[in-house]
Amino acid sequence: MALGSFKKVVLGSVAFAIFWILAVFPAVPFLPIGRTAGSILGAILMVIFKVITPEQAYSAINLPVLGLLFGTMVVSIYLERADMFKHLGVLFSWKSWGAKDMLCRICIVSAISSALFTNDTACFFLTEFILKIARQNNIRPEPFLLGLASSSNIGSSATPIGNPQNLIIAIQSGISFGEFVLGLLPAVLVGVFVNALILICMFWRLLSDVKEEEDALYEIIVQEDSESGPQQSTEESKGLLNRWKRLCIYLGTVGMLVAFLMRLDMSWTALTAALSFAILDFEDAGPCLQKVNQQVFHKNSVCFPKYLFINCNTSMQ
Repeated sequence: MALGSFKKVVLGSVAFAIFWILAVFPAVPFLPIGRTAGSILGAILMVIFKVITPEQAYSAINLPVLGLLFGTMVVSIYLERADMFKHLGVLFSWKSWGAKDMLCRICIVSAISSALFTNDTACFFLTEFILKIARQNNIRPEPFLLGLASSSNIGSSATPIGNPQNLIIAIQSGISFGEFVLGLLPAVLVGVFVNALILICMFWRLLSDVKEEEDALYEIIVQEDSESGPQQSTEESKGLLNRWKRLCIYLGTVGMLVAFLMRLDMSWTALTAALSFAILDFEDAGPCLQKVNQQVFHKNSVCFPKYLFINCNTSMQ
């Protein structure tokens, strides 16, 4: 692959450097515009510096990837509001056999949840439960947080919806959801096992010092749920409706995954599921879209300039 002219290489490098600085350091004193605006600025500079043409920049926008990313993020937020991650947090400590067992559970649960709901979402919502369990039992949270972070990254590589990079790979290559999972699942399983083993060896002494009291951690979560009961008494009249909404959201998510396995268009499937959930509960639509705006356009907005800069290499031959 041949490089473009010296002028294009220099100007393209300058645009990328500006984007990188604003993405890594969002609070730059002389240009405090944040990651999202910095990402857009970097892409605009590529066009202003004539590194690529406006037509090439427009063609670099992958609408199926953006649609699938938006749809899956909306579904993840609705699952969070339906207490899905709260139930996953309970699995961390239910009938626990001690700190080592809980670390293994965190690695497994975080890997599965990140594969289905993106690694950012899994880390964001499951961190609260890990810190709560560690604080209540006087356990240092470092081993469990490392297990969450590392296993979520490993698990997110198992499916096309695990992270935005996977979306680009799956859509551009034409690989189906099932083929993608079957191809990477063995490596992911080995990676999660090895990761948990390394963490246990690293923190063996720390985890061995923790008193192993059966169901102690689980009781903490149960007690906290019971304490929050009076606060929810005003919504008892809506309890049945809320349960039906949760059931519909769970069934809709399962249906979305089945549709992926049936090789239906992933972007339209995710958008259809997101729209169905929004119609199901208009009250949650506003908060959900606000969270999606914070997560997608704040952090994952860097995917577009990255994709744009990658495509520039092919346009400067």
